Amino acid sequence: MSHSTAQLPIKEVLYQKVVDHLAFIYPELGIESIAQELIHTMRLDEDCQSPLAHKNLWDQTDIAVITYGNSILGENQPPLKVLHHFLQTHFPMLINTVHILPFFPYSSDDGFAVAAYKQVDPPLGDWHDILRISTDFHLMADLVINHCSAQHDWFLNYQKGEDPGSDFFVEVDPSEDLSKVVRPRITPLLRATSTPQGTRHVWCTFGHDQIDLDFKNPKVLAKIVDIIRLYLDMGVRVFRLDAVAFIWKRLGTNCLNLEETHEIVRLLRTLIEHANPNAVIITETNIPNQENLSYFGNANEAHCIYNFSLPPLLVNTLVTGNCRYLKNWLMSMPPAQNGTTYFNFIASHDGIGLRPVEGLLDDSELEALIQTMENFGGQVSWRALDDGSNKPYEINIALFDALKGTTAGEDEWQLRRFICAHAIMLALEGLPAFYLHSLVGTTNDYERMKEHGHNRAINRRQWQEHDLNEKLADPDSHHHVVFQQLRRLIKIRRTQPAFHPNATQFTLHLGDQVFAFWRQSMDRRQSIFCLNNISDQPQTISLNAINLIGTDEWKDLISEATYEDMLTTITLDPYQTLWISNRW
Repeated sequence: MSHSTAQLPIKEVLYQKVVDHLAFIYPELGIESIAQELIHTMRLDEDCQSPLAHKNLWDQTDIAVITYGNSILGENQPPLKVLHHFLQTHFPMLINTVHILPFFPYSSDDGFAVAAYKQVDPPLGDWHDILRISTDFHLMADLVINHCSAQHDWFLNYQKGEDPGSDFFVEVDPSEDLSKVVRPRITPLLRATSTPQGTRHVWCTFGHDQIDLDFKNPKVLAKIVDIIRLYLDMGVRVFRLDAVAFIWKRLGTNCLNLEETHEIVRLLRTLIEHANPNAVIITETNIPNQENLSYFGNANEAHCIYNFSLPPLLVNTLVTGNCRYLKNWLMSMPPAQNGTTYFNFIASHDGIGLRPVEGLLDDSELEALIQTMENFGGQVSWRALDDGSNKPYEINIALFDALKGTTAGEDEWQLRRFICAHAIMLALEGLPAFYLHSLVGTTNDYERMKEHGHNRAINRRQWQEHDLNEKLADPDSHHHVVFQQLRRLIKIRRTQPAFHPNATQFTLHLGDQVFAFWRQSMDRRQSIFCLNNISDQPQTISLNAINLIGTDEWKDLISEATYEDMLTTITLDPYQTLWISNRW
């Protein structure tokens, strides 16, 4: 920082922090007035709290669910009320965090082309519904920060040369060399747009209905901060910064993960945590693993980062029956500092991203994975490369169908393989998040994909609450079995200190067919050895090989089997998980 802050009041410390952030982002502008505006917008000149560095804002009881506001529909009730009722009914004391995907008016991309940031989409409900959910759950919401809808008032004003919006978007001469720009889509980067000044070409990272905002204009930053303040008032505790890696553009670069981008994340962190020290920032950066890790900063950027490499590596492990790549990746992952953690997920509203395994899976493994997913009904989405060619970007498939077999084809182990995947996620260092459709075993929705005309719709089914409840109550339904088994695993996890998101983790080496790791509680009183047979053949292990302490009593938390003879061997059935603990 540019000044000593040791003896200063908290508001002065905050002001100096904000000034320092802005001085890096806007070195050629007078930033004092901008700092004052941002602080005033956040009402930090009225009420400013002091955040604690390296404080863990979570523990082993924190479990998240990811869902659209209208994933479950009911009779004559707004979908947000139906969702609230469903979660209260089925997950009391099990799920405590709910990520409602963009619930604002939108024009495309199932909500991520936001047409009005300060409204709840009327077909979903209203702000009262959001507030009610936030009273019973930690509410996670998207800050769609990189772009807005072409139907947003800002862009409509831009086309008319009016404010606010006339200078909110990135204009580029199409003759510029943009070949280095990294894209997640195959659509043209620039969109020709008529304005009072003639035709202009605006930057569209994700498509022509999603126009990138120009953060080089501090007025754009001020608008985003104003939106953040509203979301805090509406009960949002966890902010998911959507596509944040793309927000700063500099010609001649790949326009990804630029230093100004990181500084903006640090600035938003400063503002948010001084408004609510218990608020959390999660960065959504679907990029190669090492680049993703950079968003922790020095525990001063994201509190959590999406563990994007986990879904493709885990699916690859379970369909090949070999955990070598997953194990190598796990050994390379640094322990998260206190005050930061990984946001673990293995399914989401999007597909299984392939960029996060660049450098982790070789080309032959990737090709085999893609082919296997296509054999199980999956689709492949593509991105454009700078040479004009296209490359697979993600696999679109419901996770339940992705695990219906192996590279050899479909088999009888689909259900056990699916439960094994979630048992691994629940036990790993980090905060686990379940996609709602995984919790209930939803399968590929080909009709919705055909109706909506894009691959991602295959995993975005809308259930009628009555129909879903019937399936969950039917013991012969796979939905019921998935639901009950996952609920049980969640219940077990929540009572184990060794499963704290920041508890110690070490990778164990028990061959390529057993993915194993050790967790130890932060007070070192509990150890859990997590053994997962990721193959379709039984695997035998000597207890001596995992160094169980003979003076302790050991029990598998899942099967409740006990182990007394440390020289004995145990056999894991196909896709069986053991959580062997010395405390229960």
